[in-house]
Amino acid sequence: MTVCIAGTRHLVSYRSSAGLTRALTPVVFGNNFPNMETQTSTILLALARLLRPIVRVLLHNKVSYATFDEIARQVFVEVADEHFAIDGKKQTNSRIAVVTGLSRKEVLRIKRLEPLADRDLGKQFHRAARVVSAWTSEERFMDSDSKPAVLPFDGADNSFSALVASHSGDMPPRAILDDLTQAGVVSIDDDRNVRLLKTAYVPSQDAAQIMRILGTDVGDLGETIVHNLHASDRDSRFQLKVAYDNLPEEALNDFHDMVSQRGYSVLKDFDQWLRQHDRDSNPDASGSGRMRAGVGIYYFEEQQEA
Repeated sequence: MTVCIAGTRHLVSYRSSAGLTRALTPVVFGNNFPNMETQTSTILLALARLLRPIVRVLLHNKVSYATFDEIARQVFVEVADEHFAIDGKKQTNSRIAVVTGLSRKEVLRIKRLEPLADRDLGKQFHRAARVVSAWTSEERFMDSDSKPAVLPFDGADNSFSALVASHSGDMPPRAILDDLTQAGVVSIDDDRNVRLLKTAYVPSQDAAQIMRILGTDVGDLGETIVHNLHASDRDSRFQLKVAYDNLPEEALNDFHDMVSQRGYSVLKDFDQWLRQHDRDSNPDASGSGRMRAGVGIYYFEEQQEA
């Protein structure tokens, strides 16, 4: 049996064999790899693990290797251009070519392409989630029992359109309604009254929506891991997981239910706190700059060899 409670900067684990438990042994990861060969091997093995589920999604959606290769080239050039200039010197195509292994001609070709505009990748997903969150917490959208009210689609103050306008920026109310309806989160009757059916927004099986979530969620986790690899203990970001690798299948349903219930509860608390500090949700919130921050919780399982 292997037990693991892990994050990028700290890994605490123990193995139990023949009823004997060894002491917990901490291992700190950072830039302290034994040698370059081991470091490269570790990175490549991690890359393969990371790519497998992504490639499954790409192949399922008929995205060819040629398309993946072109996107990868653009990302290599973009990241090298932004993060790997020599200190005190202007970035050059020659420097990008050296860092990426691409030719200068290829670097120039890629830089002439339209940039990869992924900043708004999860915009509709996050705006739809904000609408559901406000519906379950703001008094003007709740009934006398403090539950989400049935809202008329149109209206000035406590309508679905007013809810969307307050918490979804410039997204049309009909677009948000269609998205939530497809996901089974709301229903609308013949009198155009909108009812909330679920208190959490989980997107439908629409392939494009799933790909947006893949891009944003995996990207967010990746950014946290990269940050923690180089950050001091004081500046590191919270990132932990717990896993056991000799569980009976019969235990997983109960564990999944527990994760779903407790995970939703703690995310609800985080959501309430963030709403109070987000200037789109709370115009009275003060402070400088514009930051994006959040927390993600996910459940995973996989078959192990006997």
